[in-house]
Amino acid sequence: MIFTEEQLRKYAKPLSETEENQCKNAIRMVVDALKTIGFNERTSIQKMYSETPSFEVMMKSNDDYEVKIFLQGSYANNTNVRQHSDVDIAVVQIDQFRPKYRVGVSKTNYGFISAISKSKTFKDIVQSALENKFGDDVERKNKSIKIHGNSYRKDADSVPALRYRDYSYDYRFDPENYIGGILIKADDGTEVINYPEQHIKNGIDKNKRTNLYFKKMVRIAEEMRYQMQDEGYEFAQKASSFGIECLLYNVPDEIFTKYDFYKYIFDDIVEFLYDNKHNINNFIEVNGIKKLCYDSADREKVYKGFIDELKGFYSYEI
Repeated sequence: MIFTEEQLRKYAKPLSETEENQCKNAIRMVVDALKTIGFNERTSIQKMYSETPSFEVMMKSNDDYEVKIFLQGSYANNTNVRQHSDVDIAVVQIDQFRPKYRVGVSKTNYGFISAISKSKTFKDIVQSALENKFGDDVERKNKSIKIHGNSYRKDADSVPALRYRDYSYDYRFDPENYIGGILIKADDGTEVINYPEQHIKNGIDKNKRTNLYFKKMVRIAEEMRYQMQDEGYEFAQKASSFGIECLLYNVPDEIFTKYDFYKYIFDDIVEFLYDNKHNINNFIEVNGIKKLCYDSADREKVYKGFIDELKGFYSYEI
């Protein structure tokens, strides 16, 4: 399909002020729900970083639960395509955590003690709060709890999680010297470790290094994916917005700053991905910690296939 420079510049536009306010309101929805079961705000709702709508707030309950609630995903990273994305909210229990240590190191070196098991899971507690506030609009899913939207609020996915602390690179036995992630305990028994806070920070840093072109090009790629889905492209149906952003994160910074025309920049990005798809197993996620395809041959197939499809789909007006 042939795209004009004008079209690409339209796709590249960031959140409107109205949509940013909707992000803040989504956080407020979860805060208000938790208040119904005895949680109180310890901080006001504010941005982690001024460059993105990365809103966060700290809360504590009467029975000593401490949580950090923050926006994650395409809205928090300011890479969403307008009117397509749900708001993704992490609800992270931080009074307890899952640690990872170097070989030969244990909780004893840090003076940690084992947490006492509680009668209800954290996800059950969050679900109860959301149902108190939103009733039948709440739907429990395997990894998240969905709040269905209506005429005045967007759909939102809340993700209850436990703080994950990686002490692998700490040699001082400093309890605060860890890489922080989140541990999602799915209903099917699987566990997933993600690093959304590092993702937000690294995306901002790359955007600055590329004169703000990184996020613009991610938004264009996201729009391409949606249009390819509408056309029935196989791998575009399977690729995620997270994965698309990770692909572009692995494109060298200088490619984003080579031209002033969006059509040339995006064409060079597609060419780089196509020429380097054989190396996709070494592509890292935006968090800089995990590899995009490290644990899944199927994911490798999906993103190689998507790159091939994008190569054939995109062309620009001469």
